[in-house]
Order: sequence, then structure tokens, then C-alpha cells
Amino acid sequence: MSTVDPGTRKRVLKVIFISLLLDLISFTFILPLFPKLLEFYRNSEAGPESQSTLLARILGGLNTYKSAFAKPIDSRYDIVLLGGALGSLFSLLQAIASPVIGHLSDKYGRRAALLASMAGNIVSVLLWVMAVDFRTFLASRIVGGLSEGNVQLATAIATDISDETSRGSTMALIGACFSIAFTFGPALGAYLSSIATVAANPFATAAGVSLTLIVVETIYLYASLPETLPTQTRKEIAKTATKAAAVTRTNSHFLLNLVHFSFLLFFSGMEFSLPFMTYDLFQYNSAQNGRLLGYVGLIASILQGGVTRRLPPLLTVRIGVSACLLAFVMLGRIGSIGSLYLAATCLATTSATVVSGLNTLSSFEASEGERGGKLGILRSWGQLGRGLGPVLFTSVYWWAGREVAYGAGAAGILGVTLLVFAGLKSPPGSEKTRKATPEKKDL
Repeated sequence: MSTVDPGTRKRVLKVIFISLLLDLISFTFILPLFPKLLEFYRNSEAGPESQSTLLARILGGLNTYKSAFAKPIDSRYDIVLLGGALGSLFSLLQAIASPVIGHLSDKYGRRAALLASMAGNIVSVLLWVMAVDFRTFLASRIVGGLSEGNVQLATAIATDISDETSRGSTMALIGACFSIAFTFGPALGAYLSSIATVAANPFATAAGVSLTLIVVETIYLYASLPETLPTQTRKEIAKTATKAAAVTRTNSHFLLNLVHFSFLLFFSGMEFSLPFMTYDLFQYNSAQNGRLLGYVGLIASILQGGVTRRLPPLLTVRIGVSACLLAFVMLGRIGSIGSLYLAATCLATTSATVVSGLNTLSSFEASEGERGGKLGILRSWGQLGRGLGPVLFTSVYWWAGREVAYGAGAAGILGVTLLVFAGLKSPPGSEKTRKATPEKKDL
């Protein structure tokens, strides 16, 4: 790999950390708002006199779907399935866009690809600010799904500037951004949703602050982010491709992609259903869901900062899938707030480990000239899992109940756990991440 001087690495890591933190805090605003947000659109557009609206037609399709089952299904679960469908749509669009964004970053550079992605993000959040009807909100989610590339490009940039001994800790820094964002973003989004500034869109305040953060992030990236794609990669694509083909794989990309897809297929269903489950089981409102997600983010950030970055990537993945299995088992049986938070602790452990570990393992199997594309494909398979997971999981939840849904999820994650323990191996050099220089010296 190309050599990056310590000063440049320190500066780039700072830019990645700040920009990704702004991006993810903005992204997490909406997570605790989905139940009430969808209720708002349903109440305003799906009444007896509003059968011609897009949302009314979608809910009509849900009623047709419900009639296919012999078991009566309460209409309150309409919001659960609709939320799952929206989450799936966003991730499926990401599955389409991620490989394209990754390959473009290999060809034209990380900086150009990231700034283009930010332009799409601005349009997406601007549409949310203007979303006085469900059709505009849906357009916002579509644009966002097709343009969001910040996470995968930040991962590629982090890999560009890291050697084998520091790569795991650098990836953990990206994971820490997720954890910190989940600590503060959902709670802040829930608070902002309580401030009414536009009568026609009660969530305009949260959307407006989200837009401000995205614009600030874009300006900061334009002013501060240098190009990190190695010069020889863009000048010698054919040579790099030839070298990449000769790389000896410890873990095939097919296996890594399969693990990523399978894990997120089940994990994303659980993750997305959590606000709906607490709403159904404990009558949680947006603020209470925000505090729960904030707790998950806080625990995950502590683990990312103090534990995950010090561990070899394969071990972090194994810890994460095991914790996920425990979370599924507990969530199918909880009956108290205390047991909910115990399961959330396992969920936080999973959030702090699996995806960052898989990204690190994948980066060891890619040369400089193919890194953006390979990481984009890994993300694409993960997003495909995220796309199918929410709608499938919430459908089972909606039809068969919480116990069956989480029981089936536990069985699926058990299969993933066996695949991780039996199939994945530590690449040469990955164990050296134990001796990595502490990341705080880079910031």
C-alpha cells in the first residue's frame, strides 16, 4: 500500500471523524420519529375522504395483504409494516447505489465521490423539510437511498491512510461515530419533534436542523478533505487490476458478503422493530424511544473506544454475533423495562463490533485499486439484507406476534454465528491490531 505521512493521516482522520459524526447525527434524528410520523400522514391522508392519495392506496394494498391471512390482524400494526417497508426501500436503494459509488470513487477519487453524495443528501433532507404530504416524504427517502455514500467512502478513506497494524483501530473510530450518533441523535430528534414551527409538517424543526448539519458537513468536507486515493491507482488502473487479481485471499469476498448479508437480514429486522415493539408493549413515545436508542449508542461508544479497537477484527465479529443471539432470545421474552435494557446492552455490543469487524476483514482482502469497489459491494450486500430484513421481520411480527418473530430471528442468527465461527479466518497481519498505536494520538 502507499505510505501516508503521519501529519496527513492525523488531519484526514480528524476530517473523517467530524464529518461522519455530523452526518450520522443528522441521519439518526428520524429513527424514533417513524411511528408518530407515519401516524401523522395516515391521519391526514388516509381517511374515508382521502382514498385517492398515494398513502391511501398503499394502505389499501396492506389491507389486501392482511385479508390473505386467516388470522385477524389488528389495524394498529399497519404502521409497523409500513415503517418496515420504508426502511426496506431505503436500504434496497443503497444496495443498488453502493457498488456504483464505490467504483466511481476508485476511478475519480474519494473526495469527488463524497461531495457528489453530499449534494444528494442535501436534496433528500430538503425534501423532508418540505414534506407536508406522504408523497414528498417518500421522495426524500428515495433520493437519500440513492445518494447516501458517506459511510462506505469514509471506510475507503480510512483504509487508504492506514497500514495493516492500524487498520482495525481506524475502522473502530468509524464505528465510534455510529455509537456517539446513536447516543445523542435519536434523543435530539425526539426533542426537536416536540417543537412545532410549521403546522403542516410537525417534524419540520427536526428536519431543518438535520439539513443544517448536512450543509455544514458539506462545506467542511469541501474545505478540509484532501484526496486520499493513491495516485498510482488512478494512473495505472490496468496494472492495479492485474495485481488485485493475484492477491491471495484468506477469506473470500463471497463468504464475507454472505456473512454481512445474513447478519444484517436478521439484525436490521430486530433493530427496526425495536421502536414499534416498545410502542406496542410499553406504550413508549418518541422521547422514550430516543432515550432507549441513546442508551444503546452510549454503551456502544464506550465499547468502541475502550475495547473494540484493541481487538483483532475476527474476534470482534465473533463477540458481536454471539451478543446478537442473546438479544434475540431476550427480546422474545421480555416483560419489563429492566429486561428491555438488558437486551439493549447486548444490542449495543453487536452494534459496536460486527460491521466494523467485517469492514476490516474485507479491507485486508482488497488491494488499493479495488478497495472502493470491494467495500462498496460488501456494503451493497449488507444493505440488501437491511432492505429485506425490516419488511420480512415486521411482517412476521405483524402476523404471528413478537415471540414468533424474535424466535425465528434467533434461529437465523444462530446460523450466522456458526458460519462466523466455522468459516472465517484471521488474515495475516490482522492480529497485529492489538499493538496498534492508540487512536487518540491521531486526533
